[in-house]
Amino acid sequence: METFIAVVIIFGLLISFHEFGHLLLAKRAGILCREFAIGFGPKLFSIKKKETVYTLRLLPIGGFVRMAGEDPEVIELKPGHRIGLLFNPQQMVSKIIINQLNKYPNAKVITVDSADLERDLYIQGYEEEYGERLTFSVDRKAEYVTDGQEFQIAPLDRQFGSKSVFDRILTIFAGPFNNFLLALIVFIIMFLLQGVPSDKPVLGKLTADDPATKAGLHQGDRVLTINGNAIESFSEIASYINKRPNKDLTIKVERDNNIKTFHVTTAKNEQGQGIIGVQQPFEKSVGKSIKMSFTQSYSMIKLELQALKQLVTGAIGIDQLSGPVGIYTITGQVVNYGIFMIMQWTAMLSINLGIVNLLPLPALDGGRLLFLFAEALRGKPVDPKKETLVHFIGFALLMLLMIVVTWNDIQKIFM
Repeated sequence: METFIAVVIIFGLLISFHEFGHLLLAKRAGILCREFAIGFGPKLFSIKKKETVYTLRLLPIGGFVRMAGEDPEVIELKPGHRIGLLFNPQQMVSKIIINQLNKYPNAKVITVDSADLERDLYIQGYEEEYGERLTFSVDRKAEYVTDGQEFQIAPLDRQFGSKSVFDRILTIFAGPFNNFLLALIVFIIMFLLQGVPSDKPVLGKLTADDPATKAGLHQGDRVLTINGNAIESFSEIASYINKRPNKDLTIKVERDNNIKTFHVTTAKNEQGQGIIGVQQPFEKSVGKSIKMSFTQSYSMIKLELQALKQLVTGAIGIDQLSGPVGIYTITGQVVNYGIFMIMQWTAMLSINLGIVNLLPLPALDGGRLLFLFAEALRGKPVDPKKETLVHFIGFALLMLLMIVVTWNDIQKIFM
């Protein structure tokens, strides 16, 4: 149960930050965002704030921001269509009733002759009661009403495709960028709470029943010498002990302004190195926490890119990849190591999600950016039908890859 809760929280956080990046930059560019969704499949919960519906869906394996103009409009008014109209105080159309007209007795019923809800914002039609041909101005924020649900119309200047290439690039890039930002924030919080690794010659947390604890050493002891050798840093402590498995050591420390001497016999780990069960010390510092967070994020990005290079060159195979099942299994193991390990795992997954989404593959943010860069170079957009086809094929291939990876994950569990 702990694993399930951790997975839901981690995935929810990663997806929310990613999609919020798209949402924030889309709204900044003036794009109408119809829906901000976490998950796919049936809706579990929804709430409308201003012009956007925020939904939580059943399958927590992704999310999306539905921007006007990315897909064909759900509703299209055609000649002969019988509709009802409701008006605002300025006598502009505020609601367009598509069906169930009997539920709106105050609506003016007309038969559509022509309509333009993108540029000129009008509806022309024949009034049912008198048969008179009338033209109605439509409010920019007018809404369709169908089956009791409301959908705001999308004037051309509120659609994704009407914005500059630069604004669209920023909107798409904002998702992966937010994943890198989330990793940085998680690291900052983690280091502020845990502290930053210090290289001072001080003993950190001691493991119970290991040689250091048995010998009487305490966390916070400042090591002066080991076997008479002066010690200046924790790195020297670790290096000296690692080279001497199963050896007797005389360790002189300073504790509460007193000098104490302890005799410790090292143990040997699986790699054949000497150990006494002492961890590196940590120190609390806001400045160092921020600096360490950038360093750690950069290191993880480098590791992810190296792994990606190995995958492309064939140094590692597809069987080494992990999908949702594999991530769930690893998360279960990480949970046992405490909150700081969970935070580190979350940051790593967030960086991974950011990098994967920037790959120039169809159906991913990187694939969409590729088409936008091509548009910037050509001076005109790629044929929307061709782009849609490429993304569809890419999505199908990604789903196939996901099935293969998931099958490998399941096999690993039972091996």
